[in-house]
Formats: sequence, structure tokens, C-alpha cells
Amino acid sequence: MALGRRWLGLAAAAALGLGATAATAQAPASSTLRIVLINDLASLDPVQSTAAFVRNHGFLVYDQLFAFDSQGVARPQMVDRHTVSADGLEHRFTLREGLAFHDGQPVRAADAVASIRRWAQRDIVGRALAAATASMEVVDERSFTIRLARPFALVTEALARPTASALFVMPERIAQTPAATAITDATGSGPFVFQASQWRAGERAVYARNPNYRPRQEPADGLAGGKVAMLERIEWVAMPDPATAAAALQAGEIDFIEQPSPDLIPTLERNRNIRTFALNPVGFMVWLRINHTQPPFNHPAARQALLHLVNQQEVLQGIGNRASEQVPYCPAFFFCGTPLESSAGAQGLRNADLDRARTLLREAGYANQRVVFLNAADSPINNAATLVMAESFRRAGLNMDVPSMDWATVTQRRNRREGVDQGGWSLFVTVANVLDGQNPLTNLYLASPCEGGLTGWPCDQQLEDLRRSWWEENDPAKRQEVLHRVHARAYEVLPYINAGQFRTLAAHRANVEGLRPTTIPVFWGVTKR
Repeated sequence: MALGRRWLGLAAAAALGLGATAATAQAPASSTLRIVLINDLASLDPVQSTAAFVRNHGFLVYDQLFAFDSQGVARPQMVDRHTVSADGLEHRFTLREGLAFHDGQPVRAADAVASIRRWAQRDIVGRALAAATASMEVVDERSFTIRLARPFALVTEALARPTASALFVMPERIAQTPAATAITDATGSGPFVFQASQWRAGERAVYARNPNYRPRQEPADGLAGGKVAMLERIEWVAMPDPATAAAALQAGEIDFIEQPSPDLIPTLERNRNIRTFALNPVGFMVWLRINHTQPPFNHPAARQALLHLVNQQEVLQGIGNRASEQVPYCPAFFFCGTPLESSAGAQGLRNADLDRARTLLREAGYANQRVVFLNAADSPINNAATLVMAESFRRAGLNMDVPSMDWATVTQRRNRREGVDQGGWSLFVTVANVLDGQNPLTNLYLASPCEGGLTGWPCDQQLEDLRRSWWEENDPAKRQEVLHRVHARAYEVLPYINAGQFRTLAAHRANVEGLRPTTIPVFWGVTKR
């Protein structure tokens, strides 16, 4: 299959692991799984927030129209039939029979269309699809059409969007909520039901098995296939301290940790009752997000200075990853070890060059302005990466202010556009997986659309034009040429900086079976003996 269709590529296919659980029936369940994920659940709207905790919540309670399998192919999920007109411009979709929301109401084409429209207002993939769409219409209770105004080769892949603002189908009454207003009703049609009355932010979120969910008949495969819920209850427990979480796992008080602190992995591996595995085989990247609207980094030279102050090896060592789980140097925006790896335009990132950085800061007119580097201290990886880079920036003469807060607070404060003296910010660290950053269309922080863009608000029409050229080009060789031009321009604009690629291991009790390398933690097909 051409690269234009296999947009995830081989790396993301590996990241979505192959499952073998047959979805022949909704299996009986009698156990409770207690999980600790990277962050606590702090909000419920998968459209308004790109935070991983909202996406993780979404995969429990919602379903998708299409989903990526372990080979990176978008497979029908809620969709039963999909046909395309001879000119490739009209797509017709028919939903599976018997789909129902948690409140008992049937899933209709109107629900799907409303969900797509709300999602397309916020997500970069959704916006690209919407820009290429002439019309989207409900045909009948189970069918709808998307008519394109111009070629867009990745329609089903867009509808399978699994991360950032992932595309989940919610009831029309909820999807009609303005995209700028957060939803508070988590009614979905997925394999688990959110127990709103038991949600205590900062303590736990609870999900019960949906006895009325109708899984597909094929085996689970990546994020696609039969989502057979075999657990009666999932408790998502807040344990921000990594040592506490590791101790709880060893004591059997919890069953799964998505991302244990790397320095605790050897201890966990010595426990015969615990197993570790690579939930995300391709790995993660530390992304240093830059505020393009505030001094000093509204000047390109100041952003370029950071390239000569970030030493990826130092960042990874600060995180505490074993050498075997590190990529010693990775200049790629779209992950190293993938078909779209590129080094076009790459500068810095190997060793700090204080003289070059100071020269660039002088060129930018830096006058000792305060640099506010938001630090998510409750995340061991974010915290370590932030502190390592902040110290390097200080050595170059930047006036650093590194306030500590939890990740939920970072996700709120990073939306503020005021100056740093009015509660604004300059930098923050986020950790992305291969599904977040794998190509010019899906990479949410590469997008630089000026108004309407994501926090950090980079603005560069040339980069936007190159990105669009990439997803509109059907010839694989020409697409690769465009990709290198995208990459080189990104190094000039610097929407963010790749501060290091690494892999972490998840950990679980030995009596938990069925967990797979799906990159995103999902819990269908999982049992607990």
C-alpha cells in the first residue's frame, strides 16, 4: 500500500501491537483493575483538550468511526460499510446496526456528523479534512456522506484520529456544545461507562463495564477490532508520587502503572509478581514548547539559541532512562527509526554551545526578560527534563523562573496569552508519542496557523503551505521530497524543539493478562486472575 494511504508508517504500526482476543461475545467479567496512568483525570472533553489524560478517558467511554490496526491501517470500527465514488470525492459511510449510547439511545448518523463537526473545529487533522470538504450530510438514520471539494487522500485515516483531540463519537445533543465550551457529560457508546458520581479529581475516576456494548466480531488488533470488556470495574487512581505508586504495585494495591519512574524499573523487575513491557515500542519524545507571542521567543533568533542549549543526551540522562531505552541523538521532528525520519535543516541538540547561543540572544535583543518555564513537578519525566534544560538556559544568561505545579495546572495555564507578569508563560515540556508526532498532518505542535492554533501560537504561512502540500501529494517519492522541505522549514521556525527520544516500560501485576503494545493504554481484552 502506498505511503499516502499507510500514513502511520511501519513505526506506528509496531506501536499499535497485534492482539489475539476473539470478539465473539461480550465476555463475563468479575474483577476490578486499579490503574495509575501518567496523569490524573482532570477534565472530560476530548475535543477541547489535547492532554493525554482526556484521550485515555475517551478510549474507555467512547468508540471511533475507524481505528488503526497494528499495521497502521484505518479499519472500520463503528462503521459497517464505506464506499467511495469513482472520482474519489464522495465518501458514504453506514454505521453498524445495534450501536447504542450509555443512556440507551441508538447511535445515529446525526451523532457521527455532529461529532465530526465539533472535532474539526479544534483538531489540526479535523481542520485539514474540513478545509477539503464541500459538504457533510446525513442520509438516513445510519448513513452519512462526506463530499470533498478537492483531493484528500487520508479521509478514513483522519476519522481514525487516535490522539491529541482524538475523534470520538458522542450523542448529537452533547456534540452540539460549542467547541470552546467544555462538556461535562461523558455519555459515550464505548466498552466502559464513566461513573460520574464516583469521580473525585485528584483521587480517582471509576468506570464500569458496559453490558450493552456490541464489539466487532474480529479479534482486537492495535486500536481496532473487537473491544471485549472483560473487567467489571476500572479504578483510575491518582498517585502522583512515583515511589508511592511503585510501592503500591509491589504490594498488590494497584495492578498497572503506565509509566513508572525509570529509576524504579530495576526494582520492579526484580519482583517475581510484576511484569514490565513496552506499551509504546517506538518511544516518546520530550517536546520543548515555545511561546511565540511573548519576548524573548517571539524573535526567531532567541528560539534558535535554544537549539544550542539543549543537549538531548543530558536530558535523557536526567530523566534516568537506561541507555538501552534511549536514542542518543535524534534531530527528527517525526521520530527516529520511522519511515519519515529526516535531519533536513537540523542544528544543535548534541552539545551546548554557549557562545553561539549568547550571540543569537544578542541578535534577538534579549534584555534579561524573565523566562517562565512551567514545570509539571508531578510528572517525573517532565520535571527532570525541565530542570536539566532550565539549568543550561541559565548558563547562557537567560533569566529563568521555573514555577512548580501539577500537570493539570500546566494544561490550564499554557492557554493564557498574557505576558509573564500577568500569569503568562514562555516554555513548557510535554511528552509525545509516535501517534502525536509521526507526520506533517498529525503532528499537532508542528502546525503553525497563527490564529486558531494551539498553545504557543507559532505563525508561519510557508510552513503551513508545505504541510498542506505533503498531505495533498499522492506520489510517495514526491511526498518524501516535500517532507524534507517541511522539516528544514520547521528548524527555521521552531514551533517546538525535540529534546530527546526515549522509551519507557509499563508495569503490571503478573496476574493481569491481555495488555498489549498499543501506545495508548486501553483495557479491553484484559483479564485479572
